[in-house]
Amino acid sequence: MALLLWLGSQLSSLWSNISILAVFLTVFTLLLDFMKRRKKWSHYPPGPASLPFVGTMFSIDFHNPHHSFSQLQKKFGNIFSLQNCWTNLVVLNGYKTVKEALVHKSEDFADRPRFPIYEHIGYGKNSEGIVVARYGRVWKELRRFTLSALRNFGMGKKSLEERVVEEAGFLCSAVKSEEGKSFDIHVLINNAVCNMICTIVFGDRFDYGDETFNKLSQLFQNSLNEETGFLPQLLNVVPILVRIPGVPQKVFRAQKELINFIDVVIHKHMKTWDPAYTRDLTDVFLKEMEKGKAAEENGFHYSNLRLVATDLFTAGSETTSTTLRWALLYMLLHPKIQSKVQAEIDKVIGRERPPTMKDQASMPYTNAVIHEVQRCGDIVPVGLPHMTYRDTELQGFFIPKGTTIITNLSSVLKDETIWEKPNQFYPEHFLDVKGQFVKPEAFLPFSAGRRACPGEQLAKMELFLFFTTLLQKFTFVLPEDQPRPREDGHFALTNSPHPYLLRALPR
Repeated sequence: MALLLWLGSQLSSLWSNISILAVFLTVFTLLLDFMKRRKKWSHYPPGPASLPFVGTMFSIDFHNPHHSFSQLQKKFGNIFSLQNCWTNLVVLNGYKTVKEALVHKSEDFADRPRFPIYEHIGYGKNSEGIVVARYGRVWKELRRFTLSALRNFGMGKKSLEERVVEEAGFLCSAVKSEEGKSFDIHVLINNAVCNMICTIVFGDRFDYGDETFNKLSQLFQNSLNEETGFLPQLLNVVPILVRIPGVPQKVFRAQKELINFIDVVIHKHMKTWDPAYTRDLTDVFLKEMEKGKAAEENGFHYSNLRLVATDLFTAGSETTSTTLRWALLYMLLHPKIQSKVQAEIDKVIGRERPPTMKDQASMPYTNAVIHEVQRCGDIVPVGLPHMTYRDTELQGFFIPKGTTIITNLSSVLKDETIWEKPNQFYPEHFLDVKGQFVKPEAFLPFSAGRRACPGEQLAKMELFLFFTTLLQKFTFVLPEDQPRPREDGHFALTNSPHPYLLRALPR
């Protein structure tokens, strides 16, 4: 009996000690969390209340972040702060705010935060490509190289414009083969745009029915879908979770498959490389790699070759393809606008000669429609995150070095102080009283400053030539037995139309 009483007292004492320890650990953890989340700076932007551990993550709908930002903008103003766990973010809204940051203080906001979710496919300290690379010497060298390669593409037998015109012809042939029946043009447009990147990076195009090509297109789409929602954001701000064996392979399977696919294509390309003959961007990069250690220190090594190729595919194909799908959707929904575009095409180009970029200057209405598609479609509503390169101030707020910056481009393209009808498709936004094309400064679909899209000129060329060629050859109408397509978008890094069917009637 005495033994039982003694054991009971010992267990009670142990339980009491465990309870005290648990309380201590809880208080310590909460205190540590508070210290991590505590703002040490005066004049730091305001924001919603931050919860323990998760910060303000529950304040954002990560499937439609730009909508959440718009609501918070109404409450806190054009500059407000968020917190993803212990990562500090500042969101910039409205044309004046974004312009001041990206243009007038371009270097202050030129850096990129770390993206742990990409590290399992090779992005890291010495291998970052050009899109997510940190701001510095290597990024500058690779960006300069990429811009130069895109600008001086006339390496092979045909110029870049000639290649786009040729691809537009292939696209029209594929559309014509549908014989006026209802179909989803998504895959065909993806193939046409992706072929342009294939031509630039690997020197050749694929047939639309090619099994390898279709696999590549599907991997692109799957990899974008993997990066949407709450989980990828959580893994980025709590990187220790990415290091759990099997997590990145399961959550980001398509990312890995895509980079593996790029590896196979590059290795095949390298076997046929002739230093005396330049076929494409890959050959130019390989030639830089041959220059030795100095070139390697500037980022010209195999790891960056595969990442630059991947960046060009993901950034250079998805946005343009999505814009063209929005363009055709708006033509379906606004047949009178489609007719006016076709009338201008008939007047300036006719129905036989392929369009050229020289025609653009004589086609203000068509140009206005394309720009309005980009504005109203809101293709990249929040862009890629920036990070402050140094301590800075913006409109009276202090933003410390290393803060993640979200540029809410949607709030610029829909800024009510700039656009007459911000939430409507209205090509007159880009026309003056005489019907001539004008481009307001707040038109920033490619972002601005040092991180502006390096493929902007290519995208503009593709949009004009693909769009005018399609409307030159076809009138697009809604199938009679189909409901009216949705006008809201689906967010997966880009804001794309929901699937819709159309009929292409030869003109």
